[in-house]
Amino acid sequence: MGLERTEELSLNMGPQHPSMHGVFRMVVTFDGEVITKIEPKVGYLHRGLEKLAESRTYTQFIPYTDRLDYLSAPHNNMAYVQTVEKLMGVQLPERAEYLRVIFAELARIASHLVFIASTALDMAGWTAWTYCFRDRERILDLFEMSAGSRLTVNAMRIGGFNRDVPPEFWPALKSFLDDLPEMMEEYFGIFYGNEIVMARLKSVGILPKELAENLSITGPVLRASGVQYDVRKAEPYGIYDRFDFEVPVRYGCDSYDRTLLRLDEIRESGKILRQAMRDIPEGPVTAKVSKIIKPPAGEVYHRVENPKGELGFYIVSDGSPKPARVRIRSGTFINIQMLPIVALGWKIQDLIAIFATLDAVLGEVDK
Repeated sequence: MGLERTEELSLNMGPQHPSMHGVFRMVVTFDGEVITKIEPKVGYLHRGLEKLAESRTYTQFIPYTDRLDYLSAPHNNMAYVQTVEKLMGVQLPERAEYLRVIFAELARIASHLVFIASTALDMAGWTAWTYCFRDRERILDLFEMSAGSRLTVNAMRIGGFNRDVPPEFWPALKSFLDDLPEMMEEYFGIFYGNEIVMARLKSVGILPKELAENLSITGPVLRASGVQYDVRKAEPYGIYDRFDFEVPVRYGCDSYDRTLLRLDEIRESGKILRQAMRDIPEGPVTAKVSKIIKPPAGEVYHRVENPKGELGFYIVSDGSPKPARVRIRSGTFINIQMLPIVALGWKIQDLIAIFATLDAVLGEVDK
């Protein structure tokens, strides 16, 4: 006699679910505890940033970009201002180029620390959460002393930076980098090496290489599926071609490798930061550009390697002080389409873990 099937149950997860990253909603259908269908729903945070950009001057829109991936504001700033600079043909001072790399890689580390902390928290790991936030505070201190803000960091301008970093920035950065290896050992000991974490994440939520490529997945999620692709290497922007660093890649294609890859990337960002500190020249941090930015008529697309994936800006200029059209390609918005495929057949607690490994920030998904 076969087992009786239960009636399928549809469950709303979000947009205020305690395990949900931001105002995201999933309608999940279960057969017992097994997931049979997932419908991701976005639209609860929508700010209309692309249309706002068209009603602001090029300079006025820079602070709005902070609110995309708000855990990594410098990457959003850099992607946007570099797009405008490409359209205008602006050449930056060397010091400004190095400062942009420093800000971007610090933001990458800070973003990955929040990822590790939130993934641990999603699996009831309170202690690992406190360790990561403790160390992230030191990066936010660096941002605060140079930009005046800690989360929505806004220091980049079209043509460079609004001001140079203060003298106390450099010893604080060196101290952080000196302590980074010990921090990473702690993360492994308290989180990655934990047998419960490994049981919850290993061989769970498999994203095969072919599927990742077909879905246009980017960032750490793609590299954890065996694809060694990083915009900083594939199409170097700024001065990234001057730095010696590896593109971490893992081949397990599971939730554990997606989580572990962020630790690999923190290590490589540390290498880049040390090289940037060593080589940064003296000089101005802003190029000579007009106070009223009016790029020539035309269109341009530019992309950067955001901690979540590929972040791109497409801008159409009609020669006026405001863009005629702005389109933002955000990594997590693309990556999230894997969820209804990869999470099928798993259970509700597995779904929370799989979703955590996407490192979703809804400001970027539902822009």
